[in-house]
Amino acid sequence: MRWKLLRRRLSVSAPRVTVRSRLPWPIRWLVLALMMGGSAAVAVWTYEYGREIAGLGRDAGAELRLLREEVERLREEHQRAVSVANAADSLLTASRTAQEALAARVKVLEVENLALTRDIGFLEKMMPAPTDNRPLSVRGLQLQADGPQRLRYQALLMQALGQPAGLKGRYDLVLVGSSDGKPWSQTVSRPNQTIDIRQYLRLDGVVEYPSGVSVRQVEFRVLDADGRLLVAETARL
Repeated sequence: MRWKLLRRRLSVSAPRVTVRSRLPWPIRWLVLALMMGGSAAVAVWTYEYGREIAGLGRDAGAELRLLREEVERLREEHQRAVSVANAADSLLTASRTAQEALAARVKVLEVENLALTRDIGFLEKMMPAPTDNRPLSVRGLQLQADGPQRLRYQALLMQALGQPAGLKGRYDLVLVGSSDGKPWSQTVSRPNQTIDIRQYLRLDGVVEYPSGVSVRQVEFRVLDADGRLLVAETARL
């Protein structure tokens, strides 16, 4: 029996035996720390060596500064471009506004020019004839309906040549017509409408008359400051 046990221990089928050296745990931790420190040192060296090979060593800070300066320069150029664009937009708006104002002014001038042309034609037509020896004449007496029982009148007073300027006075309107088949007349005095003639004077206004009256003609009378009749002119409707 003993022989069998001895043979089993000495044979190939005998159990394996591991021989271990027992080290204290502080030495084990120290060895592990040294190994990790060595690995970290190798990793740092590899990283720095790779940066030097790639050109990212000492010049990386300078490149970063250059990039920042370039970004700042581009930002300033962008701001200047925006300012120029805003100024151009403002100038364009001001130019468009000026053109619109100029076009409106041109239209106003065209209307004024048309009115002046009409006035010139009116004055030329109403110029006194050379044979007219009266000191004052009424030219271009015109009448026009301006609504129910309203009549608009227009006349031009002109002084003859050689008469002293500054003739003062007033004018009256005498409306003549019919009311209910009977003759009708009405004098519309304008005491507040004084006239101061210096060669010529244009007069216009509106006169009203009662309802049911049919006006056929209007007599325009000019009186001096003392109430003496200077000239009279009649116009029919």
